[in-house]
Amino acid sequence: MANVKIYTTPTCVYCKMAKSFFQEHSVQYEEKNVATDAVARDEMVQKSGQLGVPVIDIDGNIVVGFDQQKLSELLRV
Repeated sequence: MANVKIYTTPTCVYCKMAKSFFQEHSVQYEEKNVATDAVARDEMVQKSGQLGVPVIDIDGNIVVGFDQQKLSELLRV
């Protein structure tokens, strides 16, 4: 199973869409709220080079935004 980490904020619509996508496909993930977790925010910026969310890390592959096709390819769902 893939190691999935998603960096989010509570009001992000695309974050909610990504989490729904994961739930629909039974993908386990770790969520980091960058609005309240400065360490996670710094980690996200280091990985993606930006402050926009969601940033999704799948086994070291970084996906910025909710790119359903890319997520499907990386997760093989």
